[in-house]
Amino acid sequence: MKETLFYNHLCNDLIPFWNKMKDEENGGFYGYADEHGTADRQSVKGTILNSRILWFYSASYQLLKREELLIMADHAYRFLAEHCFDSRYGGVFWSVNADGSPHEDIKHTYNQAFAIYALSVYYQASGKKEALNLAYTLYRTIEEKCRDKEGYLEAFDRDFSPVSNEKLSENGVIADRTMNTLLHVLECYTELYRADRFSRVGNSIREILQIFKSKIYNPDKKICEVFFDKNYKSIIRLESYGHDIETSWLIDRACDVLGDAGCLEEMLPVINGLAEGAYRNGIDPVSHAMNNECENGTINRKKVWWVQAECVSK
Repeated sequence: MKETLFYNHLCNDLIPFWNKMKDEENGGFYGYADEHGTADRQSVKGTILNSRILWFYSASYQLLKREELLIMADHAYRFLAEHCFDSRYGGVFWSVNADGSPHEDIKHTYNQAFAIYALSVYYQASGKKEALNLAYTLYRTIEEKCRDKEGYLEAFDRDFSPVSNEKLSENGVIADRTMNTLLHVLECYTELYRADRFSRVGNSIREILQIFKSKIYNPDKKICEVFFDKNYKSIIRLESYGHDIETSWLIDRACDVLGDAGCLEEMLPVINGLAEGAYRNGIDPVSHAMNNECENGTINRKKVWWVQAECVSK
């Protein structure tokens, strides 16, 4: 019954919606639609959005084996490869205009990660080596330009000069490092390793897992701290229930893809602690849905779609 509900939602709601967002004139997919589903044809196209759409069609094709889904993935891939990559300085832009010209040309590690994730899944769906090569180009960009000896930094100008991290900072703080960006670097490296089993990527995954264990995870509270300075000092008292449950299952998945039983054993206290903490502190006893977050001891009981989705994933 549950599988039927998900299948029907995918086939009857999600796929038809995104099919209507296809930009036949300029490529890619429209960046904005109103509450009636009417697209703004001149809207800016975010690279993260188009990366996620590429992932969506590639993963849907792998599940359903419908040729029209792979055709849509091909359409998304061409736009990402031809318009979102910066041929001069490397990496992908934050966003482009409706016609594919650069709009916000900043580089963000979070953005590079989503493109790697999408390209890795598209390679597995299509078999196109060029997509895998682009994913590796971005992997090298992150490793060479977006990190220091302690881990990953986040916000850069077009030429990868460091800038302030407004894009991934919230709650009135500006963070040098965020749990959210590190989490999605872990996610995309896991998918890249799954696609090609390159040992260097596997080593990067293990390094990120150690950062989560030693710097991000708070074993006393059973949460991930969220925003940090360059020295991994937490700069706000914040619990993000959706991110905690997301981190739990993505760490579990990384260990599974690595096929490393010792790594899984080492990370189990983090995996189980985050799941337990999110369940104990985040579930609304009235609606049984997940609350949004808790800042300075005050729970934000807003029910946000992605937070609920992460609970389903786990």
